[in-house]
Amino acid sequence: MKINGKKYRTIWYENNVVKIIDQTKLPHQFIIKDLKTIKDAVKAIKTMEVRGAPLIGVTAAYGIVLAIQENKNLDFIKKSSEELVNSRPTAINLQWAIHRMNNKLSFVKSDKLLDVALKEAKLICDEDVKFCENIGFNGLKIIQEIFNKDNKTVNILTHCNAGWLATIDWGTATSPIYQAHRKGIPIHVWVDETRPRNQGANLTSFELNEEGIPNTIITDNTGGILMQRGQVDMCIVGTDRTLSTGDVCNKIGTYLKALAAHDNNVPFYVALPSSTIDWETKDYNKIPIEERNSEELSHIEGKDDKNNIKKVLIYPENSKSMNLAFDITPAKYVTGLITEKGICQASTVGINQMFNR
Repeated sequence: MKINGKKYRTIWYENNVVKIIDQTKLPHQFIIKDLKTIKDAVKAIKTMEVRGAPLIGVTAAYGIVLAIQENKNLDFIKKSSEELVNSRPTAINLQWAIHRMNNKLSFVKSDKLLDVALKEAKLICDEDVKFCENIGFNGLKIIQEIFNKDNKTVNILTHCNAGWLATIDWGTATSPIYQAHRKGIPIHVWVDETRPRNQGANLTSFELNEEGIPNTIITDNTGGILMQRGQVDMCIVGTDRTLSTGDVCNKIGTYLKALAAHDNNVPFYVALPSSTIDWETKDYNKIPIEERNSEELSHIEGKDDKNNIKKVLIYPENSKSMNLAFDITPAKYVTGLITEKGICQASTVGINQMFNR
């Protein structure tokens, strides 16, 4: 996808360095940052310089590459793997990527470790791009059906940022939107602000603007009344972990959108690559829900009238706050899962049939 008319991926390897778009600086500053060590990779994940389940997974894969460049000792690589896994607990792609990398490196001779690791990390990266592109083609069918029925602008509501900035390219929830736009279907996107980090306002709206797709930022609590008024044709969200039962863990507030959609007969779709499926956990109460620093709630960052970036306190100084980063949407509220292989029911049977398990 594009920034200032130039095509980018969110992460790439160049001259022994992993390069990322620092997403904590968007939309006001566009900064490409170098990750040179395993500590840089862990920090980038923890501080959300990179975020979104697929991108976190690829960053972790490249983190193993950086660890090998530092030290080919197996104990060091094992310790680095543990640090990466512990950097953020909810997104399953992180564990998936580390497991895949370590399996690939098993029994590889020391002098071949870097070459094999780099090749596998690039493969994971390229696979994600293809998976997300296919998600777009599959989700396009849904948008096309809505447009064919009403022959008017299709209004889509999304939550958080499941765009190309959350993946390597195309995005998950946004990929069908980009494909529909390129096909000439008139699209308008309702963009949830997504407090507290405002990924919708800062990232989703930013990337939609760069692609010339009409969008409107709304507060997180506005979606319900828009659905009641018939101003939402469908919802598409991403996911950080989807169980094989069809239950979806995504950015906090997703569950409430799903309830509103269910009450107003609005289709509610979840877009994801297969790397985001947790095949082991069966009880969604056992998904680790990350609780982040309460300062993300109490402080907000923005640009003043002199173009200076400032962080300000917006809560009473003595107030306490709780910052849960994710919630669970039970499968019964999900119309369908849009994957790289096609669209399936959010159920054990549907997922197993889709992935031949």
